[in-house]
Amino acid sequence: MYSRNINLIVRRNFKFCLCIRHKSDSSSKQPDNYYDPDSIHENPLKRCKRFLKRDINELFKKANDPFEQYEDNKIFPKTVDVLIVGGGVIGSSIAYWLQNKCRDGLTVAVIEKDLSVNKSVISTEEYTKASSVLSCGGIRQQFSLKENIQLSQFSAEFLRDIKDYLTIPEHEPPEINFNPSGYLFLATKNGVDTMLKNHQLQKELKANVELLSKDMLKNKFPWLNVDDIELGSLGTLNSGWFDPWSLLNALRNKAKSLGTYYVEGEVEDFGFKTDTSIVVEEDPNKEYEGINSVKVKLKDGVTQQIVFGLCIVAAGAESGKIARMAKVGKGKGFLSTPLPIEPRKRFVYYYHAPKGPSMSPMVIDPSGVYFRPDSFDNHYICGKSPCDAEEPETINLDVDHDFFEKQIWASLAHRVPAFEEAKVKSSWAGYYDYNWYDQNGVIGSHPSYFNLFFAAGFSGHGIQQAPAVGRAMMEMITESGFNSIDLSRLGFGRLIAEQPLYEQNIV
Repeated sequence: MYSRNINLIVRRNFKFCLCIRHKSDSSSKQPDNYYDPDSIHENPLKRCKRFLKRDINELFKKANDPFEQYEDNKIFPKTVDVLIVGGGVIGSSIAYWLQNKCRDGLTVAVIEKDLSVNKSVISTEEYTKASSVLSCGGIRQQFSLKENIQLSQFSAEFLRDIKDYLTIPEHEPPEINFNPSGYLFLATKNGVDTMLKNHQLQKELKANVELLSKDMLKNKFPWLNVDDIELGSLGTLNSGWFDPWSLLNALRNKAKSLGTYYVEGEVEDFGFKTDTSIVVEEDPNKEYEGINSVKVKLKDGVTQQIVFGLCIVAAGAESGKIARMAKVGKGKGFLSTPLPIEPRKRFVYYYHAPKGPSMSPMVIDPSGVYFRPDSFDNHYICGKSPCDAEEPETINLDVDHDFFEKQIWASLAHRVPAFEEAKVKSSWAGYYDYNWYDQNGVIGSHPSYFNLFFAAGFSGHGIQQAPAVGRAMMEMITESGFNSIDLSRLGFGRLIAEQPLYEQNIV
């Protein structure tokens, strides 16, 4: 079934890959082997000869490279069925699910601007600004929207069975250090009704959560000050945390092993194509203008272009910027609605408290402060999302060390008296792909472009939902709809219709 759908998609989309124009300055540096999409009109025999010559040269290169350094110079993908902008955990998950289902029946390329993504092993210098690896790696089912609950439920199952999904033959199985120590939300008197309402939905969806009264909290967590707490929600079996770096590495390597191309570069522009055979519903007299390529600036300054059938924007905090290149938010009609995603900087502090609890779930305080153990020797990590008026600048990833003292320490010490002796030992900052419209992901296609899709804006919980989001995007593309989890409400249409979906449990 999927092969028929893919063939339909490819036939439907590649008729748009014939004529390209870019707004960018044509004087950009081009490589010697620069590909012109119009070359598809050349004589078939000449094209066959050119491809054969290229393949023979590549075989010689590979034969002369016994240490497999050839992999870093793999042929640049000029045309692909699916192009994914963003090689973080969401983009890599989409690539894995697509490639795993379609194998050689689909060509998939991922563009990632962070360092050295073509290497077989990620080094400490790579993905230094990526939200994926700077996350705390928490996973929970305590949400107020059914879509978020279901996404995290499947992702938890995926993480538990990750060796079945992502092991590469003749390689060691992946290890993400999944720690199911739980996820504890605390509520004061004012938050009890909301917690009870959310809990009812969570139980209807068979989430592994339980409610704890004040006395139950005292007995289970004697180190916790619950004087002002009325109720707690504890996620059990499938809640806790994992190593986000290892998850990204496993997804990316598995996708590559299945045939996905990873290109290190930065998207600079989209290629546009007018087509008179398509009627624009908003204005029948207007010519349809679609997209069918991107210009990519590689790390050496060379500009290449990739022609695609479908494009998926999964660029995290930069997804709004990428969408604007496709005129989303800058045009008329449906294109007047922007993709409401921007970077928001968040700080994480690593601290030591010698008398702190040796075992603890991830705790979410009513103040917004969260903390969890980071080892078994009384080290922890913590953080808090600032209010809108105190949002830090996003021009760099510098850490505001005063934020811990002014906004976090008092809440930590109040909730866990042993944390009065907390000493920060290190810290880092990362970007949320923040959806300023309703703080939930945008998943699905754009109504003005049949071949442009989004998977971004998860506002802090993308890392835990990535496996499920990847599967959902695969279903939408190969099966023409969401089959496992209905994510229709999270589509771009809600932005146009001005129907926000608010989540009550944002951390």
